[in-house]
Amino acid sequence: MTDPADHRPAPAPPSFHGRAVLVTGASRGIGFATAEAFLRAGADVCLTARKQHELDEALAHLDGIGAPGRAVAYAGSAGEPEQVDAAVAYAVAAFGRVDVLVNNAATNPAFGPLMDVSLGAWRKTFQVNLDGPLLFAQAVWRAWMRDNGGVILNISTEGTYGVAPMIGAYEISKAALAHFTRQLAGELAPGVRVNSLSPGLVKTRMARAIWEPDEAKASAGIPLGRIGMPDDIAGAALWLASDAAAWITGADLIIDGGSRVRAAAAKPAGGSRDGVADNLRGAAT
Repeated sequence: MTDPADHRPAPAPPSFHGRAVLVTGASRGIGFATAEAFLRAGADVCLTARKQHELDEALAHLDGIGAPGRAVAYAGSAGEPEQVDAAVAYAVAAFGRVDVLVNNAATNPAFGPLMDVSLGAWRKTFQVNLDGPLLFAQAVWRAWMRDNGGVILNISTEGTYGVAPMIGAYEISKAALAHFTRQLAGELAPGVRVNSLSPGLVKTRMARAIWEPDEAKASAGIPLGRIGMPDDIAGAALWLASDAAAWITGADLIIDGGSRVRAAAAKPAGGSRDGVADNLRGAAT
C-alpha cells in the first residue's frame, strides 16, 4: 500500500511561463506546431529553420495569436556548427535562458534503395538528422543547461522499429538518433532529461508523397482512423517536456494512431511485416 505521505497530487496542465524553448525546423509542420504549443503554454520561443522568409511567415502567425515579442527566429542550418552556436546565442540573448531544446529539423534527400544512394545525399542526411541534434545539445548545454538543467526532446520516427524500401538512409539516421537519445540521457542526468518522440505518418510537407496520393487509403490502415496532424505530436512534446514527466528520461514515445498495434496483430507467427504503405509510415517529420 502506498504511504499517503508519498502521494503527489496530479499536476496541473503544463505551464511554461518563465521558461524559454528553442525549436529547430520550426517554420512549418511538426516544428511549427510544437513552437506554437509551447508559446500558448506561456513559454518564450525561438524558432530556427533554414529559410528566413518562412520564419517570417511563422512569426507573423505567432504574433497574431496574441504573443507579440515572445517568439523570435534565427535562420540557419542545423548541420553547420557556427550557425548552431549563433542560433543558441541569439535565443539566450533574447530570453536569458534555454530551458527546452526540441531537435526537430530533419531532411531526406536520399529517397530510394540504399544501393542507389549517393554518398553526398547520405552525408547530408546524417549532417542534419544526427550532427544537428548533437551540435544543438552541446550548444545549449554550454550556454544554459550545464548550470541550470533542462529538457531535450529529439523528434525521431516510428519507422525505426521496422524497415522501409525507399527511405533507408533517413531511418538509419533516426535509429542512430534513438541511441543518441539514450546515451545523452545517461550522460546528462539528473540535471537534464533527454527523450524522443517517434511519430507515425503525419500530414506534413515532408511526408506528402505518402499521404497525398490517397489520404483516405492511408487513413484506413491506421486503427484510430486517420493520419496524424502536427498538433498530435506537439501535444505530446509539451507533456514530455513538462514537470508532469519529471521522472522520464531516455525514453521514446511512439505516436502513430495505433499503427504498430495493427502491425503486431497482423504479423504471422515467425513472419515479418510487409506492405509498402506500412513500411513507409516513418517519413513523418
